[in-house]
Amino acid sequence: MVRRIALVSCASQKGSRPAPAQDLYISDLFRKASTYASQTADEWYILSAKYGLVPPNRLISPYNVTLKQLPAAERRAWAARVAADLRRVIKAGDHVVFLAGEAYRAGLVDAIRAQGCTVAVPMQGLGIGQQLHWLNEHLK
Repeated sequence: MVRRIALVSCASQKGSRPAPAQDLYISDLFRKASTYASQTADEWYILSAKYGLVPPNRLISPYNVTLKQLPAAERRAWAARVAADLRRVIKAGDHVVFLAGEAYRAGLVDAIRAQGCTVAVPMQGLGIGQQLHWLNEHLK
């Protein structure tokens, strides 16, 4: 059976107290992307710049880190850590959908394909406004 796994990037807008990851991020884009992921995927995870691969119900604390502000070596180390975590989650034949920008996909797409999974990036190349429009069109 082919499973559909969605990966949603974290957001800079966060609540001020520890919360389940799916509730910590409060941006409109994150809320719509996570709703789409929960509606269309068998499982979904958050790609957190601080915590790595995070299940939606995991309790985490607010933080102020973005991948874009990290040096290239730290971004590569983050991707290697997340790829290792993904190896425990995905199986050959799974279909992985990224609802995340380039910084969050770099270093992960090839690792996922190397595990025998297919990868889709349905909003690749779209600006934030276009992503919101795409999500509005595709939400159930």
